[in-house]
Amino acid sequence: MESLVLIVGLMLAAVLLVGVGDRLRLPWPALMVVLGVVVALVPGLPDAFVLDPDLILPLFLPPLLYATAQRTSWSLFRARWRSIALLAVALVVVTVIAVAGVTAVLVPGITMTAAVALGAMVAPPDPVAVEAVAGPVRMPRRMLAVLQSEGLFNDATALVIFQAAVLATVRGDDLSLGGLALSFVLGAAAAVLIGLAVAYVARTVLARLTDTTGRSALTLVLPFAVYLLAEEVHASGVVAVVVVALQLRRLGDADEAAERLTQRSFWDVVELLVTGVAFGLIGLDLRQVVTEAGDALPSMLGHAAIVCAVVVGVRVLWMSGAYLVVRRSPDASAAPRTGREAVVLAWCGMRGLATLALALSLPATVDGGAPFPGRVEITLIACAVLVVTLLLPGFTLPALVKVLGVAETAESEHAAEKAVARRAQRAALNRMAEEERLRDLPEEVSAALRERMSRLDAVLGGETMSEDERNRFDTLRKRASALQEVQASALASARAEVLAARGEPGTDPEAADRVLRRLDLRTVLLD
Repeated sequence: MESLVLIVGLMLAAVLLVGVGDRLRLPWPALMVVLGVVVALVPGLPDAFVLDPDLILPLFLPPLLYATAQRTSWSLFRARWRSIALLAVALVVVTVIAVAGVTAVLVPGITMTAAVALGAMVAPPDPVAVEAVAGPVRMPRRMLAVLQSEGLFNDATALVIFQAAVLATVRGDDLSLGGLALSFVLGAAAAVLIGLAVAYVARTVLARLTDTTGRSALTLVLPFAVYLLAEEVHASGVVAVVVVALQLRRLGDADEAAERLTQRSFWDVVELLVTGVAFGLIGLDLRQVVTEAGDALPSMLGHAAIVCAVVVGVRVLWMSGAYLVVRRSPDASAAPRTGREAVVLAWCGMRGLATLALALSLPATVDGGAPFPGRVEITLIACAVLVVTLLLPGFTLPALVKVLGVAETAESEHAAEKAVARRAQRAALNRMAEEERLRDLPEEVSAALRERMSRLDAVLGGETMSEDERNRFDTLRKRASALQEVQASALASARAEVLAARGEPGTDPEAADRVLRRLDLRTVLLD
């Protein structure tokens, strides 16, 4: 009962802190971590709720990865494969090497393989944390797309290194670089195949489900199922979940307007509650770490501060090098293109759920019964990196973006939506012209439809319908049947065009999704 009360309390706190965060212009997940720390350190309270470490990633990561991946597209990944390789693979490996080297010098009695395990824990910025902190900040979409692309795949690299390092530590073996590379490639390839197969099966099942509630329930179960399936065959569950989300969005039907609206609202609620509980538990679990450190806490914190500096420093140097390369690139959508953008991207290296789960999943002993080398200090250092990289950027990123002048302007964001809206309008007008040729519509109906469709790009761009237009449209309700059929056909063509645009290189998926949402709303209201 105490655990249930705690979970419900964290959900309620998440709902309340969303409003507080909006008022204070602070990321509410960071506020949840602070709340968890405060609650955990209150004297007299019972021991903090402890969740089995093996359950943290399977419970929290699949739904949050799925929700984040739905906001992007295959075309964006194809356009940014170099960024993914450099950030999600190369940067993770470099961070692991740097942290392992420093830790092997600082922590007495630790083995190199255990130090590598620590490096793997703290190397990958968490996609959930990055989305929660950087998402609400008005930075250029191309920068946010780089962070999202990095966050969705770097866990796969870190998990392979971590599992190999822990196994080598337990057995007393050395790490094999060739074996690590082979495991990563095979795991990622198998995960892609699993994700594509599950997406095909899921799409077939969804096509036969007529109940919207049942279809939404299936999409909730799907991330957990594909994650567990991939992990069971030693593939990457992270990659499999991302592939399923991307493929289902690509296979979506243009006429599923009501379902898209329902699932968008459904996943917004799921993401809010799961994120709130997850980040609250991060704060609560720090109590256990501090208790285990005991009298050695001050020296451990000193070591943790050095490792934190190494983690941040490696990312700063890496982003500086990326800026020197990208500034010469002809690709206008690449980032960072300026030194100021490099600073912001370097500051957005938030760690989160993966770091916590890996830290708490370290075995207590190795083969033979000896304690795992430096386990308590490794856990403390990992949690310190998590707190520093999450809370510090979380509370300062909005101000940093504003001071450096890299905030996305309302005009540029609106321009991205207008480009998609104009394509939708052209498709709707072309379809309406075909319908007029096939149907014998009264002139007043045709004129009203032409006027309405001529303003479609403005409406999809966020403008509201004028009162005069609404009144004129209402007078034509007596022609409702012909009017609805033609308008429904025109809007269907507009939706299909937006979905086609979403899958093309150079189109911002987020802008296309906002236009599609407005189209879906108009379609549902028409029905």
